Amino acid sequence: MCTVVVSIDPGAGIPLILVGVRDEFTGRPWVPPAEHWPGLVGGRDLLAGGTWLAVDPAAGRACALLNGHGVPAPEPIRRSRGELPLLIASGGDPADLDLAGYDPFHLVLADAAGARLWSWDGAALDGTELPAGTHMIVNSGWERGADNERVAFFRPLFARARRPAALDAPWGEWAVLATGAGLPAGDPRAMIIRHALPDGRVFASLSVTLLALADAGIRYDFTGDPGDPGAFHRILPE
Repeated sequence: MCTVVVSIDPGAGIPLILVGVRDEFTGRPWVPPAEHWPGLVGGRDLLAGGTWLAVDPAAGRACALLNGHGVPAPEPIRRSRGELPLLIASGGDPADLDLAGYDPFHLVLADAAGARLWSWDGAALDGTELPAGTHMIVNSGWERGADNERVAFFRPLFARARRPAALDAPWGEWAVLATGAGLPAGDPRAMIIRHALPDGRVFASLSVTLLALADAGIRYDFTGDPGDPGAFHRILPE
């Protein structure tokens, strides 16, 4: 996953909203979200068997993964980062794991009470609670300035977006923003991307997740058509 938006408003009826855009090579096989693991719901990567975002409906929490920058893990001990959202959504803590076998990553753990971000650069793990407000996490990490064109364009729009009135209410402008707000893929501000590489492979946004987390439960909507705000379908509650 290459863009995560976290909106935290402790006094709202829906105190936390998470948007996740997954960017990956189009030839990498995957299947849409379902309970592919006991008690955990998420899309499944068929190459390594993990996920980019895992939801534990019973516990009311979700964990999203982004690739990070830093020192890659040694090849003999390298493990798939896709297992991390499953471990953390299940109640694990990255600080308790042997991270030497994982390439750099960012993990966002969210529930109705707030969100925590961990970043691993291949040498050190940094963890922080995200404060109330609107945050964007990309491959370089938690972007708080305006030097990232995507963040500079989208974060103010997400910050102004009106929350749904209830878990089952329409997403409104959240769906429009999460699917790229109509920007073409080649725009340097674009959140929904598609790049053809010289070797013939295509790297693109493959799916978008919208999560609403409240004391009443989790709403989990998903689309595999990232440019269409009308293409979301409900994963949870079923």
